[in-house]
Amino acid sequence: MAFINPVNFPRPSTRAFLKEARQTRGFSLIDLLHGYVYNRWLYLYIGIGIGEHPLARLTHPVARFFNWLLSSESDQDPDRVSFADTYHGKVVTLEAARQLVTVNEEIRLHDLEQVIPYAHARDIILKNPDHIVVLECPCRTSRPDPCLPLDVCLIVGEPFAGFVIEHHPRRARWITSEEAEEILESEHSRGHVHHAFFKDAMFGRFYAICNCCSCCCGAMQSMRNGTPMLAASGYMSRVEVDLCIGCSVCVENCPFGALELREDVVEVEQATCMGCGVCVSTCEVGALSLVRDQSASEPLEIRHLMAQARCS
Repeated sequence: MAFINPVNFPRPSTRAFLKEARQTRGFSLIDLLHGYVYNRWLYLYIGIGIGEHPLARLTHPVARFFNWLLSSESDQDPDRVSFADTYHGKVVTLEAARQLVTVNEEIRLHDLEQVIPYAHARDIILKNPDHIVVLECPCRTSRPDPCLPLDVCLIVGEPFAGFVIEHHPRRARWITSEEAEEILESEHSRGHVHHAFFKDAMFGRFYAICNCCSCCCGAMQSMRNGTPMLAASGYMSRVEVDLCIGCSVCVENCPFGALELREDVVEVEQATCMGCGVCVSTCEVGALSLVRDQSASEPLEIRHLMAQARCS
């Protein structure tokens, strides 16, 4: 009969998570329990959330009620926190994603409202930024016919990376910054989008980069269903009309359906474009580029944010 060694219980990564919780201002017991459940049973949590797990049928009425309640209260009170404020992503370009996995120093950036336009979860605090874990995407693994490969989600920094590797050893592995860059580049070449994810129960801060396909991603699914879980990159696509040959390759590859071919020239739907840059990479004649979208939040470019913090 196996016994639990009290010396190793709870696990070291759990103790690190609890320690971080105690040091995080305003982090409640409910937040702690939520964060632990989310981390510990990640695949069950996401599977239910995107409606693919059998338990989703039982929890769906409750989830719909709370989503309706939060949305209604948010409409009545602009300062009220909605569901999208507690768990959301920021679209980032390939270069911005590269910067997040190649940071060689610890970072503390708080209340990045100009970058992360949500009421909660908008800090970037990277401890041990070279601790990077790749794990099987919970969204993809939940789907009956998922996109491949599965191991494309990047967990960056502690205590998150250590927790994931210790509790999901069959689905995760340690990687180097160079390997993380290779994953980002490979996913970008497949036409997938990079999202930097933030969550209230993850100490209100950045913890992961997901490389998302529109068919499997739960956040993109939520966007299509009217829940704004993703913030635009801060850029938008621009078409050089004189260069466009009307091949429609970019239209077919746009993950957000923001491009349309009209009279043999591609047009950008500004309200839909998230500035991911996938279209720019697929255009063989160089007719597309990313330009700053002044109506959107600022880009999440960590080097620039670090430089700003040093000057302030």
